[in-house]
Amino acid sequence: MSRIISFIVALWALAAPSLAQDFSGLARLRAEETLAVQAQRGAVRIAMTLSQGVPFRLFTLDAPRRLVLDFQEVDWTGLRADMLLVDEAISGVHYGSYVPGWSRMVLELARPLVVSEAAMNVDNVTGEARLTVMLQPAGEQEFAAGTGAPSDPRWDLPAPQDLPALPERAPDAPLRVVLDPGHGGIDPGAEVEGVVEKELMLRFARELQDLLLRSGGFEVILTRDTDVFVSLERRVALAHEAGADVFLSLHADSLSEGMAHGATVHVLAEEASDVASAKLAERHDRDDLLAGVDLSETDDKVTDVLLDLARQETRPRTEALARALVDGMAQQGGPMNRRPLRAASFSVLKAADIPSVLVEVGFLSSPRDLKNLQDDNWRAAMAAGIRNGLMNWRKADLENRSLVRQ
Repeated sequence: MSRIISFIVALWALAAPSLAQDFSGLARLRAEETLAVQAQRGAVRIAMTLSQGVPFRLFTLDAPRRLVLDFQEVDWTGLRADMLLVDEAISGVHYGSYVPGWSRMVLELARPLVVSEAAMNVDNVTGEARLTVMLQPAGEQEFAAGTGAPSDPRWDLPAPQDLPALPERAPDAPLRVVLDPGHGGIDPGAEVEGVVEKELMLRFARELQDLLLRSGGFEVILTRDTDVFVSLERRVALAHEAGADVFLSLHADSLSEGMAHGATVHVLAEEASDVASAKLAERHDRDDLLAGVDLSETDDKVTDVLLDLARQETRPRTEALARALVDGMAQQGGPMNRRPLRAASFSVLKAADIPSVLVEVGFLSSPRDLKNLQDDNWRAAMAAGIRNGLMNWRKADLENRSLVRQ
């Protein structure tokens, strides 16, 4: 039922002739009027007021259970998660930009709830729109049967496509680096004392990109250059499309386990090397699930074997890259974590043929790191350390090229 309702709602919003002329531009959320109210017998009513009507759709997803609402396009300024957490049925809220021109809100559901009613009413005088969604209790099977995102190219991320073979590059060609600023859009990452990880890492990625380009010998591509959501698998696909020589995912997480502080570099491993790495991998991959994009592992046995073979070729180069980056940042003063080299099963590192590492530049949960990460000069030094690490790795990698099985 929820899947049918989401499809009907999207069509209604896009096709209503009396309102079509109003459905353009950026709608502003009247945050002070946004609420979630517990109704009788476990039902939940969600209501929000927008400055104007916009096309929208809604649907439910499972594992974890969540309600997804997409809009074209909403300014979330003034909204706080606690405004929608007044009922225990909603255990978490995420909101932000999704893809250019579209906004997304994700409500984590503590128990199975299905959409029974959904309507957007627009005031003919003021143009304001009132969206009301009713959620009714359901059984696990009923909820699971109604989950899934409707397929619509106007809303969806691009479908995976076969990539053409890239031309062979000369050994002395510029090192092609894909920088991946963590999080973005609906997924803010860590937030401490007004510092937001997605914003900080985008700034650092741009600073690092500028330094690499000015240094010469580098080509640099960013997986995102604005505050937009990019799924984990899309980040890896972008690296393949670019023909990346290396992939660096940049983060500054918040983690209480072990009072984490100092820069760390992670490589891919089936089993995490420590509890902190396992927690980070769980947080990062869960962020992608909460944004409504489930990663599916559909590789058959033959594909698994081929990927494992490719990783056997790439793993020594990846580990050498990680060591070079640790050395480069340490020589610039760090500070580095007491165990700067770590391993975990980060989905974003699973490109079998591209040396890929995840760099925690620092931890927002550490007061020292928080101060450093906001310091322009400190970030410039860390960027220089990463550049030096890339240059030293490239030199050694070319020297060892003859040892790598082609």
